Amino acid sequence: MIFDFLDRRLRVTIFRRSLLSLVLICLGCSAQSTAPDISRRIEQQVRSYYSVPQRVKITVGPLHPSADFPSYSALTVTMEGDGRKQDFEFLLSKDSKTLLRMTRLDLSKDPYAEVMKKMDLTGRPTRGNKNAKVVAVNYDDFQCPYCSRMHQTLFPEVFKEYGDKVLFIYKDYPLAEIHPWAVHAAVNANCLATQNSDAYWDLADYLHANQAAINGEKGAAAQFAALDRITTQQGQKHNLDLTKLQACLKAQDEGPVRASMKEGDALGVNATPTLFVNGQQLDGAVPIDEIRAALDRALQDAGIAPPQHAGETPAAPEHASH
Repeated sequence: MIFDFLDRRLRVTIFRRSLLSLVLICLGCSAQSTAPDISRRIEQQVRSYYSVPQRVKITVGPLHPSADFPSYSALTVTMEGDGRKQDFEFLLSKDSKTLLRMTRLDLSKDPYAEVMKKMDLTGRPTRGNKNAKVVAVNYDDFQCPYCSRMHQTLFPEVFKEYGDKVLFIYKDYPLAEIHPWAVHAAVNANCLATQNSDAYWDLADYLHANQAAINGEKGAAAQFAALDRITTQQGQKHNLDLTKLQACLKAQDEGPVRASMKEGDALGVNATPTLFVNGQQLDGAVPIDEIRAALDRALQDAGIAPPQHAGETPAAPEHASH
């Protein structure tokens, strides 16, 4: 996504606009305009078109010849804000009246497969068919109310329909700035996962159904204590090594959680929940029909017939099985 440091609403708008293969912005300045004036107009148009907030600093770099488009000069526009910095390449016509931003699409690659390659799914707890050709990866926050809604849609409703055809995996993406116990919960869940996948999922089910109980504890210390108590109960239920589990809870190693968050950032995740179905991204607690549509499309692409939904007749796969 363009400008991944902008807020969610602006990012969605920018992402949709960036899909255009060509963006023309008339600057209204003459070829004789001074470099500072051209820079000012470029900044003005870019800030307006992409809805860049004033807190983000825009710097227009020097012009240089374009190797691919001889009628244009190339330049770099740098955006910096919220602790992040990113460069974007533009083209400027020789008369300084037209600014273009090109998006190159490599048709030799599967963009969704490229997304999946960037995910580290090693050792993550799973639900569903371990040999499935369709993998649904959800970047989750245990304290996020919208994640709770997504979780309760996926489990059990979607899982009942697709559990024999799809593999479901959760990755950590706690929004620590607004959800103070989310990181602690993710660490605790991972402590369970190192010993037993079912224990992880039982805790995920409980937390997404009982967020209010944790939120109701007064103060961070009480919330953390409640999480540790609930996690320990899951460990007892699944006959885990409690000494090992308690050591893990006490250590509170956030490294794997932070790595998952960094991975999500690189993939364009900026809010939770974010679900990837074989690399296709779905933002937010989308309606179940949208989830079904993404799963059905992925199954069909893999040559597998989707499950029959209420009121539908069975559909044959559109591609041969691999």
